[in-house]
Amino acid sequence: MTATDTESGTYVVEGRLLEVCTCKAVCPCWVGLDPDGGVCDGSVVWYVDRGTVQGVDVSDRGLALLAYIPGNVLAGNWTAMVYVDDRCSEEQEKALLDVFTGGLGGPIADLAALIGEVVGVERAPFAATVQEGKGTLKIGDVVEAEFQQLVGATGQPTTLSDSVFSTIPGSPAYPGTASVYRRSGKKLGRPDIDISGYNSVQGHFRFTG
Repeated sequence: MTATDTESGTYVVEGRLLEVCTCKAVCPCWVGLDPDGGVCDGSVVWYVDRGTVQGVDVSDRGLALLAYIPGNVLAGNWTAMVYVDDRCSEEQEKALLDVFTGGLGGPIADLAALIGEVVGVERAPFAATVQEGKGTLKIGDVVEAEFQQLVGATGQPTTLSDSVFSTIPGSPAYPGTASVYRRSGKKLGRPDIDISGYNSVQGHFRFTG
């Protein structure tokens, strides 16, 4: 990251997306169709590898959105629970929330506008790894997932680009399947999840505002 990056706007954050949900692969929400089963219970992590928000360094920190989507993803009215990396200082926590709840504008603000209610914000330990298309995700005792990318006939990862909906606007996404997806539903008033073989998404993001 250069000085020009941080001086030209309010924030620059770059990192990795890790996402799992209760839709079948490939998730229909990404192309604007209704979720499988009529609703979607998704967990999304944006892990910032490098980033500065209003002068606050947020590198090597994560934020997670656990969402209940009651119908078509574009219709909004989501219910969400937010988890912030428990290694964050108060300044870092505020900075991440300002960006990923849309308070500082930019491409992520349109996504945040789909949330009708945030039921809470809590801290939790984050563990997120990706290697050769395989990933693991753990947020405290709330979310656990293991997943891998889908690949095409050439052996290259299947890619979603220019999709109607995206959790990483402006960047390609790599759909896959989750061999493990467990989530506590208590905070959202939803049933617990313990499924295998459903949707996952990986990708990289660079958001500026």
